[in-house]
Amino acid sequence: MNITIREHSEREHAIALTVLGEVDVYTAPQLREKLLTLCQGGSSIHLDLAGVDYIDSTGLGVLIGAYKAQKSTGGKLIISGMNSRLARLFRITGLQEIMEFGPDNQEDGKS
Repeated sequence: MNITIREHSEREHAIALTVLGEVDVYTAPQLREKLLTLCQGGSSIHLDLAGVDYIDSTGLGVLIGAYKAQKSTGGKLIISGMNSRLARLFRITGLQEIMEFGPDNQEDGKS
C-alpha cells in the first residue's frame, strides 16, 4: 500500500495537503506524522482527499486526532474532495456532524 502526501502553502497560516492512495493501517502513520506536525502551529489545514479511494478505522483515527489537535490550538482542519464512498463513511460514523468540510464533496453519500 502506498500513500503520497503533497504539501503546499495556500497563504499565510493556511496549508494545503493533497493525499493520494489508501489511508489504512499501513499508511496512516505517514499521514499522522505529517498532520500532527502541522497542527502545532494553529494554522488552517486544507486536506484534499480527492485522490483517496479508501480509509479504514486507523485513517479515521488520524483525522480525528488532527481535528482535536487543531481545535486545541485554534486552527482548523477542512476536508475536501471526498468521493461519495468517503462521504458516506463520514456520515455513518457521525464525523460529518463535527468536522468541517469544503464545498467540493459529493453530498449524495451513495457508493
